Amino acid sequence: MDGPNLGYSYHSPSVGWSLRIRNALSQFSDLFSEFNKYIAPAYHHDRCERSVNMRLYSMHKREFVMIIVAFFACFCLAVFIGLAGPPITVTIPQQAHLNASEMATGPFIMNTPPLSYYSQQLWVIAKLTTQNTDDEIYDKSFTVSVVIDGLTLDNKLEHVLKPESSHNRTRHLKCERQNCEEIVVAHLGYLDYSHYMITVRFYGLESFHRRYTIRDITFYFKHFNPAFTQLEIWFRLVFLFFTFIVMCWFGITLRNYPINDWSIEQKWVSVLLPLLILYNNPLFPTTFLINSWLPGMIDACFQTTFLCAILMCWLCIYHGLRQNERRLLTFYLPKILVVGSLWGASLVLATWLRWTELEDPTFNYVLDTSNYYGFKVFFFTVGGVYIGYLLLLILRSYSELRSMPFFDLRLRFLSLFATIVVTVVTIVTIRQFGAGVLEDSFAGRLSTHYRTSAQFMALYGLFNFYLYIMAYVYSPASQQVFGQLDTTITKDNPSFSMINESDEEIIYGSDDDSRRPLTRTPRNTDDSD
Repeated sequence: MDGPNLGYSYHSPSVGWSLRIRNALSQFSDLFSEFNKYIAPAYHHDRCERSVNMRLYSMHKREFVMIIVAFFACFCLAVFIGLAGPPITVTIPQQAHLNASEMATGPFIMNTPPLSYYSQQLWVIAKLTTQNTDDEIYDKSFTVSVVIDGLTLDNKLEHVLKPESSHNRTRHLKCERQNCEEIVVAHLGYLDYSHYMITVRFYGLESFHRRYTIRDITFYFKHFNPAFTQLEIWFRLVFLFFTFIVMCWFGITLRNYPINDWSIEQKWVSVLLPLLILYNNPLFPTTFLINSWLPGMIDACFQTTFLCAILMCWLCIYHGLRQNERRLLTFYLPKILVVGSLWGASLVLATWLRWTELEDPTFNYVLDTSNYYGFKVFFFTVGGVYIGYLLLLILRSYSELRSMPFFDLRLRFLSLFATIVVTVVTIVTIRQFGAGVLEDSFAGRLSTHYRTSAQFMALYGLFNFYLYIMAYVYSPASQQVFGQLDTTITKDNPSFSMINESDEEIIYGSDDDSRRPLTRTPRNTDDSD
C-alpha cells in the first residue's frame, strides 16, 4: 500500500495496427464526406427534360432476374452451337522434295489443294527444321521471292504475281535447336481460281544452311473451312432476321412520342439497332457471288462502325444522365474525337492495310511498314484515353446520381451489361490473339485465330442479345409507374425533394420545378429556392 500509486498501477493501452488503419480510414471518410456535399445530389437537383416512361421503371426484381437468365441462356446456347460446329480453318501440309543442296534456295514449286469461294482466303506458311544440336537461339534475316499463277477452267495459267514483278520481302528466321518459327509467305485475300501454282525462292540462307543444315521444309496451305462459312452465312441471316424484327417493334412502340421526349438510352438504341443490321451484314452472301474484294472491305467497315458506336453510346449515356444541355461542341465533340480516333485506326487496320495486302500478297504490315509501331502506340494511347474518360464519367455519374430514384436503377443496369460485354470480349480477345502463326497479321481478318466456331458465335451472339435486351428494357412501359397518372411522359429525373414531397411529386415532380438545372449557377449562394 506504500508508494504514490497506493498499490495500484496503470498501463496505457497500446494501439494496434488495425485500430490505426481504422482511424485513418475514418478520417479519410470524413474528408470525403465534406467533399461529397459538392458533388452528391442535393434537394434542389432536378432535371429539366422530360422523357418517355421506360419499362425499366416498372420492372420488379423477378423480371430483372428473368431477363438476366434469358440473356445467359441464349448466350450459352450460341456458344454450345459453336462448340459443336466445325473448326474455323483447314490446314493442309505439303512437304518440299528437293536435294539437300537446294534446301536453302529452292525453287519450291507447289500446287494448292482444291479451293472454292467458301474457302474465302488462303495463307501460305513455311516452317523449317534443322539438324542443330546446340541450345543456341538465333535469328537470321533472309529474302523471300514469290510467284503466283492461277489455274483456269481450261487448265491455263494466268499470272497473279508475274515473275518479272515478283516481290522480294525480307523475313526473319527465328530458331531454337531444331525448330524454327513459322513464316507467312503469302496471303490471298480473295480467291479467283480453284487452283494456284506457287513458286517460292529463298535468298540469304546459304551460310545458315552450311552451319546448321536445313533438314526439312514444310509448307502449309491454310484457308477457311467451307463448313464454317456455311455456318457463318446461316447464323448471320438468323441474327439479321431477328434484329430487323426487334428494330421494327422498338420503332412501333415509340412512334406515338416525339423524339424530343425520348430518353438518351432510347435514342441510342434506335441508332444501334440499324448499325447492328450492318454488323450482321445483309451483303455478306455477295462475297461468294461477286468476284471482288469489295464485299470483304464493306463487311470490315460495318463491323468497325458498330463496335465504335457502342463505345460512343457508353460515353454519351454515362455523361448524358447528369447533363441536360448536350451541345455539339461541349458534349459530343470530345467524345467524337476520342472514339473517332479509334474508329479511324481500326478502319485503317481493317481496310487500307488489307487492300494493300490484296494488291501484294507478300505484304506484311508488321515487317514491311516502317511506321507500324508508331501506329500501334497511337492506337493503344487513344484506347487508354478512352478507358480513363469512361471511368471518370462512371465515377461522376455514381457520385451525383446514386441517391436519385430510378437513376441508380438505370446506372446499375447499364453498368451490369456493359461489364458482361467487356468481360466476354476480353476473354475472346485473349484467346484469339494468343501465340499463333497469324498473330503478326491479324488486321482485317479477326476471325482467323478462332480454334472453334464457339468464339465466332460468342461474339455475334453477345452483341445481338445485348441489343435485344436493351431494346426490351428501354421500350415504353405498357402501364404507368404505380398507376398514378395517365400521362406517359415523365421527368428524366423523378426527384425534386426526398423529404417534404408526396410520392406523386417525388416520381413526377412539377412543371415549375422542372425548369431548375441539375447544378446551380455560381450566383446562387443559398440552398433555398
